[in-house]
Amino acid sequence: MSNATLQDRAAGAIMGAFIGDALALGPHWYYDLDELRRDYGPWISGYTDPKPGRYHAGLKAGQLSQAGFILALTLRSLVACGGYDEDDFCRRMDEDLLTLLDGTPMNGPGGYTSQSIREAWRRRVEQQQPWGQTGGHADTTEAIERTLALAVRYALEPQNLALTITQNTLLTQVDETVVAMTVAYGAVLGVLVQGHALDASLSNTLMKQVKAGVLPFHAVTSDRLQPPRPGDPDPPRAGLFASPDALLTPSYMAIAAADPDLRIEPAWKVSLVYGMPCAIYHQLPAAYYLAARFRDDFESAVLHAVNGGGQNQARAILTAALVGAQVGLTRIPARFLDGLDEADELSRLAADLAETVRAGGVN
Repeated sequence: MSNATLQDRAAGAIMGAFIGDALALGPHWYYDLDELRRDYGPWISGYTDPKPGRYHAGLKAGQLSQAGFILALTLRSLVACGGYDEDDFCRRMDEDLLTLLDGTPMNGPGGYTSQSIREAWRRRVEQQQPWGQTGGHADTTEAIERTLALAVRYALEPQNLALTITQNTLLTQVDETVVAMTVAYGAVLGVLVQGHALDASLSNTLMKQVKAGVLPFHAVTSDRLQPPRPGDPDPPRAGLFASPDALLTPSYMAIAAADPDLRIEPAWKVSLVYGMPCAIYHQLPAAYYLAARFRDDFESAVLHAVNGGGQNQARAILTAALVGAQVGLTRIPARFLDGLDEADELSRLAADLAETVRAGGVN
């Protein structure tokens, strides 16, 4: 278990996500690694300006992308309301984000608008659909990048964590597998904020919550994935995700990271092993691997996430939140905070959210 305090871990997860987002702003979406190295050298070690003609051109080193912008919006809603209030969140999305968009990719805060946010804009602004009918079928980690704040807020309340993340995710992403994997990431982050390490036993901890009816995943196996006993009833499926497999992935990645006979060297090549594209099923294994391998080393984890190219911004956000939760804010190198744009305001938001975690209680 982590020696950091609950509030330090909570703030570390949030600030880690912001740092990961900003570190990848410049070298975002280079699928040609030779081109990435030509533009940024053999090793990216800090914040960088986006190059002209790239996805975030015109922004400066240390600034946030639209993912960071929406995460900050989510934090402001959570802090103002003391928890998740969907009406308040949707109002802020209407007033503070959608009014700045025009439905095209290269537009809006952060210089680029993701597929699922563009689809939500079309349904909400062009078609005048109510929130709740705005979700699309993008298979990315877009919802994770904001709902990680919900995972932190409800880290001590896993049932509320799963419910609020599900509800919030459905506003922009409706594919059931994507929603399940998004909730699973939130559940992982929640137990890390509690003080657990991302190790081989983490998935067993989550499966106990499934068996207790706390996490909404369907599972027929007995403890440690053993066969059900003769006569055991089929668990009810209504309202449950199809299987708990998304909760099992993290520990398999942790086992792989600890296996001396199975090494990815250098670690940034995790992007080549699990895939460089945007889809959630490429991103999560890589983030879990890096967060397990470097669970005590924030700098190595986030920089290997960034240097792997491709959709390195999502990989860095997800990895940095997981490692930030394990090391705590006080063990994130100061230079990453010093170079982060609007770090004082973001740190206040993170601290305010961390205080609500203590107030939340345990289910």
